[in-house]
Amino acid sequence: MNTNSTVIELEDLRGTIAELLELDPEEVTDDARFVQDLGVDSLLALEMQIVLEERYGVQLTETDLAEATSLRATYDLVTRKAAAVG
Repeated sequence: MNTNSTVIELEDLRGTIAELLELDPEEVTDDARFVQDLGVDSLLALEMQIVLEERYGVQLTETDLAEATSLRATYDLVTRKAAAVG
């Protein structure tokens, strides 16, 4: 994968999300769906939005959150947003 001026590590993102969801990082697989597989509800989604915005310096919209359905999708989204900022 190409790296941008703002480097976001997939494993760092996995750890951040796992900590927020109180799961082991191994449970947050690349394709595990947050809602269906990991039990994320609207409150956790909001917490995730806040943590990602603060940690990676991005702004996420409600539309962005609807796109971020798995770790891989969230990684792609945050990487794209961070590249636009950086």
